[in-house]
Amino acid sequence: MNKIFALLLLILLFSCTDHAVMERYDKIQKPGDISVKGYSKPDVLQLRLNGTPVSINGNTSYTNKIETQLQFVLDEGEVNTLGIYNNDTGAEMAAYHITYNNIEDYKDLYFFNLPGIFLQTYVVKPQVNFGKVGFEFIFPNLGEFSGSSLTNVKGVLKRENGVVLAEFEEIGKGNFTAVKIYSSFSSTAPVYLELYKPGTAEPYAGSEMIKVKIKQHTGANMIVLQEKLENGVWVVKGDIDVAEYL
Repeated sequence: MNKIFALLLLILLFSCTDHAVMERYDKIQKPGDISVKGYSKPDVLQLRLNGTPVSINGNTSYTNKIETQLQFVLDEGEVNTLGIYNNDTGAEMAAYHITYNNIEDYKDLYFFNLPGIFLQTYVVKPQVNFGKVGFEFIFPNLGEFSGSSLTNVKGVLKRENGVVLAEFEEIGKGNFTAVKIYSSFSSTAPVYLELYKPGTAEPYAGSEMIKVKIKQHTGANMIVLQEKLENGVWVVKGDIDVAEYL
């Protein structure tokens, strides 16, 4: 009788132990599920998860539209690194350090890679009716050369004669503004974007008016603003139109 009781006790103990181990195992792991949507032209890119190339439709390097769904297991206390690399040069474009605790911040990853510019944002070409002009702006390197600590600026888009076409209250680093639309008035005349501190009529840096000459065309214009150095003086350019690639 005592032997039977002891055997039952051992079975019960092992059962409890196994159950406790399973509960602990469940607590220290969770699934990682990341949606990646990107674009690159003309550079060929490669995604690497913890150093291993990611295969997309059987390819481990890709260009133009780049979309995939990553699924893996996250262990508590470990770091999983997802890197984006130039496949030809090996240069790292971006790296995301994903953990058990921050996976919710990386459910959706977006990027847009063009010569001289890498945007970590979702890019969708807006619908603009025939005969209309639409503008969106993003300013990813705001403050790089001006020294400004602002995270966004106000933009006023004008014709050469000073007529206001549209106002953008917040042009920031991370995302394109909402589209602003006006009627087309010329296929050749440029427009000018004046940049100010938010809510003011003061230049966002320095004392001189900051005025960016921009080519316009009917339909969508998605302009990337960039601070650059020219002859030792910082200026703002708007030469890249993402809409031309979409």
